[in-house]
Amino acid sequence: MTIKIVFMAFVGLAGGLAVGSGFVAFLTVLGIIPRLTQLTKTMKMIHYFEGAVVAGALIFGWFSLRDTTFSLSPLILIPIGLGSGIFTGMLAAALTEVLNVFPILAKRIGIDDRIIYLLMAIVFGKVLGSLFHWIYFVDQ
Repeated sequence: MTIKIVFMAFVGLAGGLAVGSGFVAFLTVLGIIPRLTQLTKTMKMIHYFEGAVVAGALIFGWFSLRDTTFSLSPLILIPIGLGSGIFTGMLAAALTEVLNVFPILAKRIGIDDRIIYLLMAIVFGKVLGSLFHWIYFVDQ
């Protein structure tokens, strides 16, 4: 029984490190934080931005592991939703700048004349993965 618990803890920690590293690498490659500080002319405060991203990932990662519910006023939820929307919008804007990766990838693997298939595979994979998650894992 102890070996099973140690193994599960190891797998959970390894999975968390992999996802966290991927998230940090994703933000680093897109350059969201330096670009945001550049646009807002707050380069001296870049450490605060980085700390906010790390704190947000840690806090909400912890909340996702717990069965935590909050009974908050809609007035408090409005700024939280606004902040989430701004982050998602900035992430989407950063992704549009990186979309030139697909033509380069298609040319490298030799399917430059069929790039639409590459994009459709990504879209359908995302849709089917999301549907599978919502149908199979989410209790209603």
